[in-house]
Amino acid sequence: MSELKYPRALVKLSGESLAGDQGFGIAPEVVDRLVLEVETVHDAGVRLGLVVGGGNIVRGTEASERGMDRVSADYMGMLATVINALALQDALERHGVESRVMSAIRMEQLAEPYIRRRALRHLEKGRVVIFAGGTGNPYFSTDTAAVLRAIEMNADVILKATKVDGVYSSDPVHNPDAEFLPDLTFREVINKELGVMDAAAVSLCRDNALPVIILNIRRSGAILGALRGERIGTLVT
Repeated sequence: MSELKYPRALVKLSGESLAGDQGFGIAPEVVDRLVLEVETVHDAGVRLGLVVGGGNIVRGTEASERGMDRVSADYMGMLATVINALALQDALERHGVESRVMSAIRMEQLAEPYIRRRALRHLEKGRVVIFAGGTGNPYFSTDTAAVLRAIEMNADVILKATKVDGVYSSDPVHNPDAEFLPDLTFREVINKELGVMDAAAVSLCRDNALPVIILNIRRSGAILGALRGERIGTLVT
């Protein structure tokens, strides 16, 4: 078995990745497929954290743009991430992978409150920790929440799972001539407005020397390959 280059990692999943082709809600077969990838990574000995967005249920920014109070809309988005986290936990447990959902918003009947030392203890015991509820504060994206949790759990890398193979000079879905960019610096991401993550998340990564790998979650084995140091996706340092 190949040695791990990044033995402790956080994977950021979009809420849309749980919806599959239906575009909304949760598709159980898609969640099972994602969990098989997570199971493979876990079985390789990676100490793993997950952060999932809520865009398959509600996006706070979009709701606020349509007239809803921004704070209320953002809290709705945070609750959506808890729904997705519970779906992931259910699938992980069915696959025999012990996991814990930790929420930044207290709801003890559903999830443990996020306490950093407790999260680190879960990781040390080999459990997959699913961080839900964003940062617990409005105006912060789940990208920022993912980076914050990755730093707090002493992760070696953050993997952003997308539906494309990495970062391109423009949207490859609409531009077949878009150039693939295998290596980037945080400064280039910010200056070129490449949309890898929001500026706050990118700045946090840069200030804490936390590398980011953007890869295609639909490619089987991509996450484990990246954690073993294979050239998969786009590396941002």
